[in-house]
Amino acid sequence: MAASSVASPLCTWLVAACMSVTCDRDHSQSSSLLHSSKRLSRWGRRRKVLSKCSSGSAEFNRGLISSFCGSSIQGLMSSCLAFEPCNDYYSSKGLSSLGYNGFPSLFGSKSVSTNRRQRRINRVSHSGETMAVAVQAAEGVTTKKKPMTKQRRVVVTGMGVVTPLGHDPDIFYNNLLEGVSGISQIETFDCAQFPTRIAGEIKSFSTDGWVAPKLSKRMDKFMLYMLIAGKKALADGGITEDVMDELDKARCGVLIGSAMGGMKVFNDAIEALRVSYRKMNPFCVPFATTNMGSAMLAMDLGWMGPNYSISTACATSNFCILNAANHIIRGEADVMLCGGSDAAIIPIGLGGFVACRALSQHNNDPAKASRPWDINRDGFVMGEGSGVLLLEELEHAKKRGANIYAEFLGGSFTCDAYHMTEPHPDGIVHKRWYFFTVEIKLKSVAKMVLNVLFPIFIRDGVILCIDKALAQSGVHREDVNYINAHATSTPAGDIKEYQALVHCFGHNPELRLNSTKSMIGHLLGAAGAVEAVATIQAIRTGWVHPNINLENPDKGVDTNLLVGPKKERLNVKVALSNSFGFGGHNSSIIFAPFE
Repeated sequence: MAASSVASPLCTWLVAACMSVTCDRDHSQSSSLLHSSKRLSRWGRRRKVLSKCSSGSAEFNRGLISSFCGSSIQGLMSSCLAFEPCNDYYSSKGLSSLGYNGFPSLFGSKSVSTNRRQRRINRVSHSGETMAVAVQAAEGVTTKKKPMTKQRRVVVTGMGVVTPLGHDPDIFYNNLLEGVSGISQIETFDCAQFPTRIAGEIKSFSTDGWVAPKLSKRMDKFMLYMLIAGKKALADGGITEDVMDELDKARCGVLIGSAMGGMKVFNDAIEALRVSYRKMNPFCVPFATTNMGSAMLAMDLGWMGPNYSISTACATSNFCILNAANHIIRGEADVMLCGGSDAAIIPIGLGGFVACRALSQHNNDPAKASRPWDINRDGFVMGEGSGVLLLEELEHAKKRGANIYAEFLGGSFTCDAYHMTEPHPDGIVHKRWYFFTVEIKLKSVAKMVLNVLFPIFIRDGVILCIDKALAQSGVHREDVNYINAHATSTPAGDIKEYQALVHCFGHNPELRLNSTKSMIGHLLGAAGAVEAVATIQAIRTGWVHPNINLENPDKGVDTNLLVGPKKERLNVKVALSNSFGFGGHNSSIIFAPFE
């Protein structure tokens, strides 16, 4: 049942039923009791606490209506039941653990007119997440709310890329705007035996001036790409040697991940082992692990803040970006390098994905092999490279006079919990129901219990991820007018994501969708970061790149939502970038122009 079909009759019934309710002003009488349903384990474990009614019927009625319009469970508890939540309410886990911070889809989030910045401040001030509501029992004691806290804002001040379309953010994005394809025949090894012989391969690449020659010979390419993209992001962000000397290096961190890690180094070690263990590279283990790239970059810079990597397949970069931003928001760091890197175009990497039957076999025309949303798509095209963002706390960036490209508003991640490689077949809109019982004091002497059933829609997969990202960022759906989709050119994945995006944003006439992978292929763990760079460049330039190879749109795909074969002008208000990975990992991150 859709939220809109439930909200109106439910609200009308509740208001009509509760208009006659008056809180007893006699403080000597017994307090109302809030009952959590014993049949629900997630709600029943919370303690039940007594509370006094403290407001008149007129105030109660006005509060009741405002609480429903405000789409906040805290407002409902304090206004409808005439008491304030206690500290346990603010510190417990909350409805957000079920996927929602309040009821924006049920009661409407537009009833209170606030700008995006104010909504984000409100979200922070009520950041306690609750599984059930506890209320203060002490007589004559006024419950104190948490003081308003000013959230630390996160901005993007630098970008670095190593891609099949260039190793500079401007060159890279100009090629995207022109519809240039970076997909070609594989040249680094003989792949004649494979049914797929094409990839988004980096043809020219030099480490001169970026990495010491000795390390350059020993390291896997995924680490080399990461180190160079990271240092280029610093240079792009104006972090010179003088600025570096002034940074508090204990508050600077690196969080760059990889989906595949050092496959080439490890594969070479296996080949050497066939001769003797003495022939193995002594660095084969550390240089194969996914965390070592971040570690080596931090060592090179002397940054002693948060340093680790995340590996969630093709969603890796988004996970790293969001976690890096959270370190800044929580005050654990002021500057973070974040993103992803992968270099898996080697025989074992190509063969593994061929065995999965995941790759395109359009070998005769490589430039047209990656074709998201086209009916003739037959799989994704492997790519390689790295993307790194320099994230910075706003005041820190202002203090040093940094050039701010965009603001990072927030994001979220979820898990399908269904299949290793396939999206959920039920189309991402599976619903579960949770109920809670609210007992209120009626006007009559006898107490009656109103069992109010609130359906909380927990949407599996992509929609749940997007909903949580919007709520966490304080962004309305209608504000999002550009989406850089995950869209890998796979038969199942493209259409499922498209359906989810239409479900969430389809009523926005300004919405434009595109897929960077149509030109560079799928960079695996680096995809999200490189596409984040493309998203930020769209915000900066006011141009969105085309979708190439979309010649015959799949059934059900509305081309009016998709960017055409040529670049288009767009004043980006809020931009969303999706990345999904094997294992059912979903991620959405949100950027906007800095205001």
